[in-house]
Amino acid sequence: MSTHIQYILIFLVLNFGALAIGSYFMNNGPQSNWYITLNRAPWTPPGWFFGVAWTTIMVCFSFYLAYLLALKPGNSFWIVFAIQFILNIAWNYIFFNQQQTGFGLIEIILLTAVVGYYLFQFGSGLGIKSWLIAPYFIWLLIATSLNAYIYLKN
Repeated sequence: MSTHIQYILIFLVLNFGALAIGSYFMNNGPQSNWYITLNRAPWTPPGWFFGVAWTTIMVCFSFYLAYLLALKPGNSFWIVFAIQFILNIAWNYIFFNQQQTGFGLIEIILLTAVVGYYLFQFGSGLGIKSWLIAPYFIWLLIATSLNAYIYLKN
């Protein structure tokens, strides 16, 4: 098996693992009475869309990371990945479990900045493959707006 395919498989496990851990820390998240009664943004997607979005995002992100690791191996790669990994998981706990919409907003802005760093720092080196991170970045912009709306309107 080639190293590139091994990287893809490793990142699929890590990224979907992050989603599973984040879901565990949600404390029934989107089905909770707290969330259901919030004043949410009119552009909030239906519940099923979140699973489709995150599946697409993590598949694309896994391929992106495999290409990036081949281009930029070393400690800095793993440090940025670890920060993204932790922020991705932590938002679920902060927002849904602890119901801290303001802190959640700060946290998701930080996560968006880290993913933006990937996009803008390494875009030229990866060429067209850099588009693989675009779904993640775009989704985080939307998710940040959803979190901001909840913070401001509740």
